[in-house]
Amino acid sequence: MSEADRVPSPAAPPAVAATAPEEKKGKEPEREKLPPIVSAGASAPAGLDRGFKGQISTFNSVISTVNQKKEATENRSSPTHLVFPNIKNVCCWCLSEKAMAPHSSTLAWKIPWMEEPVRDLPPISLDVRQKQRISTDPLSSEMKAPVLPEPVLPVQPKTMKDFLEDVEKAKSSGDWKTVYDFYLTTFDSFPELSAAFKKDASASFNTIEDSGINTKFVNAVYDALLNTPQDIQKTVLKGIINSLLQEWKGPRTKDDLRAYFILLQNPQFNNTSTYVIYAHLLRQTASLVEADHHLLAHWFKKLSQKRFKPLVERLLQFISLRLFPAKPEEFPPISKCSWWIPSASKVLALLNTANNLVHPPLIPYTDFYNSTLDHIDLMEEYHTWQSFGNSHRFSFCQYPFVISIAAKKIIIQRDSEQQMISIARQSLVDKVSRRQRPDMNMLFLNMKVRRTHLVSDSLDELTRKRADLKKKLKVTFVGEAGLDMGGLTKEWFLLLIRQIFHPDYGMFTYHKDSYCHWFSSFKCDNYSEFRLVGILMGLAVYNSITLDIRFPPCCYKKLLSPPIVPSDQNTPVGICSVTTDDLCQIMPELAHGLSELLSYEGNVEEDFYSTFQVFQEEFGIIKSYNLKPGGDKIPVTNQNRKEYVQLYIDFLLNKSIYKQFAAFYYGFHSVCASNALMLLRPEEVEILVCGSPELDMHALQRSTQYDGYAKTDLTIRYFWDVVLGFPLDLQKKLLHFTTGSDRVPVGGMADLNFKISKNETSTNWLPVAHTCFNQLCLPPYKSKKDLKQKLIIGISNSEGFGLE
Repeated sequence: MSEADRVPSPAAPPAVAATAPEEKKGKEPEREKLPPIVSAGASAPAGLDRGFKGQISTFNSVISTVNQKKEATENRSSPTHLVFPNIKNVCCWCLSEKAMAPHSSTLAWKIPWMEEPVRDLPPISLDVRQKQRISTDPLSSEMKAPVLPEPVLPVQPKTMKDFLEDVEKAKSSGDWKTVYDFYLTTFDSFPELSAAFKKDASASFNTIEDSGINTKFVNAVYDALLNTPQDIQKTVLKGIINSLLQEWKGPRTKDDLRAYFILLQNPQFNNTSTYVIYAHLLRQTASLVEADHHLLAHWFKKLSQKRFKPLVERLLQFISLRLFPAKPEEFPPISKCSWWIPSASKVLALLNTANNLVHPPLIPYTDFYNSTLDHIDLMEEYHTWQSFGNSHRFSFCQYPFVISIAAKKIIIQRDSEQQMISIARQSLVDKVSRRQRPDMNMLFLNMKVRRTHLVSDSLDELTRKRADLKKKLKVTFVGEAGLDMGGLTKEWFLLLIRQIFHPDYGMFTYHKDSYCHWFSSFKCDNYSEFRLVGILMGLAVYNSITLDIRFPPCCYKKLLSPPIVPSDQNTPVGICSVTTDDLCQIMPELAHGLSELLSYEGNVEEDFYSTFQVFQEEFGIIKSYNLKPGGDKIPVTNQNRKEYVQLYIDFLLNKSIYKQFAAFYYGFHSVCASNALMLLRPEEVEILVCGSPELDMHALQRSTQYDGYAKTDLTIRYFWDVVLGFPLDLQKKLLHFTTGSDRVPVGGMADLNFKISKNETSTNWLPVAHTCFNQLCLPPYKSKKDLKQKLIIGISNSEGFGLE
């Protein structure tokens, strides 16, 4: 199964990975199907239905009474005469006796937790690498589109046109009987539900890409449902309960999967009063076998963004309100339904997989973030995940796509701090055990460098102090007095990065078309300086410092391939699957040319006259490399051009720079070796290293500190009027001028600690910036025009430290 297409399994730390296959093997027979609902006296089987089936008899007995009530109501002359309470005032886990059984003083809607305690929902998958996706590829063809038994289906009751006409007639006449009958029949069972919305009742739709469901009809029925009388909405919910309580014998059919696909789109589940029903629907969906999840993921990816996004938002809201209920009395105690959140997280993983299957995705990956999780004990979640992996202890770290980048940064920072403290404590113990006097310097990674030999000194210091890389960083410039309170460290990073990435240095090539750097493919005897760059990036993340580095997104994808350094040193690192999209982020013109080759309609062999070779210039000499054995003798044709393009891209982004990137990879992970990296997407690593590109100057204004000025002073008011009116490119230049980077830390503008100081000089002077302290020194300009003119000159004509 290719790494890019695997999915929805929770992420597990390496410590648990070794036992995963054996544990999974032992439980596989129980996951082949959902066993039938058993009576209360029967023992609950292990696996996904633990804590659920032994309690279902109470629910079943109630539903049987509800069914009798429903049969009685069907004999009435008009369903509009039925009296139902307003659905908003009904809590589904304890509906009123009057509504459901007016002639019985003993009947109440009871849910399983009222009888027996509910146990935790066991994990559903055990694969370490499947941290934020659901398995989609490559299963066998039989697994991808299983030919399941297709039962005899009910006749389709109505077409979409008929239904909409009935709704319009009901609105005008006030007689909803026809519409009521439609909803009553459609949601009565899974076969009825599938038959109502199936495009062709006689077709089996064995292709994985087509669910066979008329999604426009589904949308129309749900859109109309919310505007129908309450008795119709109640009827739909009762039908769903009946369907979920059916006794299952054997594997799910395609029509069962279609029913789950349809029911998960029900907008009624936005209402907290329906959450108990929703929870049971989520649990059954979560406990489907892998092949069924595979089908559902491909069906969900076909939804429009308008229909897909509410599914994600509904699940996120479900989790948030279960964690922090606005009205706790609406829900059973969390201890009685601990399987709610794991089930919802599993279904969210299914949707996350569907989203990742589409390019571009239906919604941004950030739309899966649940900001509510920022307010829980994240380190407890992280330690649970590290200690128990995917055992019977649930942790949100198993589903890292729901954890925001801000929350992940907190986890990484605290994990780094704990490692720093542990390393420092060990150094202190070692010193005392040898009866040596403790020295405070031993608690830090102390860098002593000369400005004139910055790269060589830094490389020597980091190589010599490799064991101290996980201590707090402190920098001293030789011959200069100064105590590093953070400013010297930031200056060291800025100067070193600026020098290493200079074109004359030859380590990286700057591509003007894409505004980014890429690794030079020139061969050399020593790749230690690439390791130094990796260590620098690692130290920046470890010490929460934002760097002004312009690597393409592909770099961060390679940096997480794999996210944990393999124990076998012969295992390749930094190798990932690459496409023309990745190449386009670095060399857009070349990527465009290769795309043109793929779409060329003429004779490729005769018109292009190319072979499976790559030509590169190295120090003025043109060198050729075969893309495959004997490549110089293999012509590129219409038949093999896809292979040629893929090998070409793989050579440029993987093979030609393997030694350089491997040194860079090991340097980064020598500092940031942590299971916390497994929680990150490549885009999130980039944000941690370089910051976010999205600016909020109003937030910067609110958090700015002043020295010599007050925020009400005329000069300050002029300044913010000018800055807030700047176009985005000038705002970025201002940020780069004052902080050394045009990007924002993960914590937002407030984390910049931006300060404006009064510069008691002539107003003819330009503003001055101290990037090490994120400080702007501003003369007291007398007019807005003068301030704007001087500020634009200052930020537009400086590079690095030119005007400081």
